[in-house]
Amino acid sequence: MSVDIEGVTGVTDWDETDKSKPDYQEFREQMTAEASAACRGALAAGAKEIWIKDAHGTARNLIPSKLPVETKLIRGWSGHPFSMMQELDESFHAAMMIGYHSSAGTDTNPLAHTITGGLSYIKINDRYASEFLLNAYTAAYKKVPVIFISGDRGICDIAKDINSGIIAVPVKEGVGNLTVNIHPDLSIDRIQEGVEKALNGNLEDCRIRIPDSLTVEVRYHLHARANQASNFPGVQLQDPHTVSFNTNDYFEVLRTLSFILKI
Repeated sequence: MSVDIEGVTGVTDWDETDKSKPDYQEFREQMTAEASAACRGALAAGAKEIWIKDAHGTARNLIPSKLPVETKLIRGWSGHPFSMMQELDESFHAAMMIGYHSSAGTDTNPLAHTITGGLSYIKINDRYASEFLLNAYTAAYKKVPVIFISGDRGICDIAKDINSGIIAVPVKEGVGNLTVNIHPDLSIDRIQEGVEKALNGNLEDCRIRIPDSLTVEVRYHLHARANQASNFPGVQLQDPHTVSFNTNDYFEVLRTLSFILKI
């Protein structure tokens, strides 16, 4: 389970996602509550062990004592290209994403972004790449089906478009710089029910296929960052703000992004 915060119900402003801000604590607790609800749904469906990657910011947001005892919590960042899916391997039966949000280049969440706020967008084969898409392909790379997502309606619609078998629970909608949110308790109930339903369904229907050939385009807000990124092996400058690269190996997508997005 990969857990982010910008798609948690109620979260509307960057201050609510920032550990140093007074508004953060309330939404950290809701992030934890939504993750815990997903765990309860998984346990009700028969799961025996759940690994959770805290995947926002410092990766030190979820409150460990409020998670079920059957969980293992992954905190911090190792620098591995799997990033928000750290520790995933072929032994897992399913992957889930909680609190996910719309991508850079879209307008369905005031906090829409992909990985970093310094980008106008990432595209893979001309499709805007959300963190959901990047991480769903990571799961596919390890042959793990993605069965569930919760977050804003925009990213839930995208997930269903990629694979209609995925159970998606929208807990909010973005309109310009505002959000329309369901009640925190209702989001908890719907996430728990949705995860239980997803795990009791046909997991094979939720497998995602990675394209055989991958063209990745990254557009930076600052031209200097694009210029720097173009020095990475295989990366070409397309215009002052945009770089691209091609590969047939999805791990190379992750490895390249892990370097050129930190410039």
